[in-house]
Amino acid sequence: MNLITRTALASDAKSITDIVNPIIESGRYVILDSAFSVSDQSFFIQYFPVNGVFLVAEDHDSKTVLGYQTVEPYASYSRALDHVGIITTYVDEKHHRQGIATSLFASTLDIARSRGFEKLVAQVRADNETALHVYLKHGFEVSGRAKNHAKIGGKYIDEITLELFL
Repeated sequence: MNLITRTALASDAKSITDIVNPIIESGRYVILDSAFSVSDQSFFIQYFPVNGVFLVAEDHDSKTVLGYQTVEPYASYSRALDHVGIITTYVDEKHHRQGIATSLFASTLDIARSRGFEKLVAQVRADNETALHVYLKHGFEVSGRAKNHAKIGGKYIDEITLELFL
């Protein structure tokens, strides 16, 4: 597969919701519990932090968006955390294990570094072995476990914190 990684555009909102909403609705991989509307996603893209990173991975031939990755500033309330970003990664479920996440990480990490991020943090459900494997494969290390951090459908779920120093 010939992939292009590029900055997300508001016009990608439908493609992005087509990726993330089935993941949310499955109730198995993320702690998000409500699907996103296309207009909400478009707004999110348009007003994404200027120093953040929001990339999509697109199939060069079909122009189909197959995954996306974001890095947002960790906190806006303190300059002491300006060097830390929160990273998220989503790949269309039908296209796992095809190098999409690897392509996104290659671009995202370089851009994040160039924008002054020195450390990235990911929060991953403890039962999401695929995501944990992907982050570990790309150099992240487990730094903690938040027990009973989320409650979905009456069930408590732990989250694993992973970090990468750039």
